[in-house]
Amino acid sequence: MVTYEDFAALEFRVGLIRSAERVPETDKLIKCTIDFGPEIGERTIVSGIAAWVTPESLVGKKLPYIVNLEPRVIKGIESQGMLLALSYGERLSLLVPENTDVPPGTRIK
Repeated sequence: MVTYEDFAALEFRVGLIRSAERVPETDKLIKCTIDFGPEIGERTIVSGIAAWVTPESLVGKKLPYIVNLEPRVIKGIESQGMLLALSYGERLSLLVPENTDVPPGTRIK
């Protein structure tokens, strides 16, 4: 269990994937450049979703991210956030905003 204060400290935002590529010598990892609008700018985020999606299919998508996590180095790449996705069993589903006109960087509450 986490406290409400712990949860409230997380910052969720919509990000627009500008580029995506497989991380060499891995089966699961994709490195993405994400646009979070003028307030945050672009960030690199590494996600373990390559078993379900191709890098090419991600470019141009707006997806939800946690943007205030401490950066973490994954396979030599500094990842500056975390993608939120739905996972169930051996399946994964990306969470895409219903309103696709939402600008990058929009807060999720």
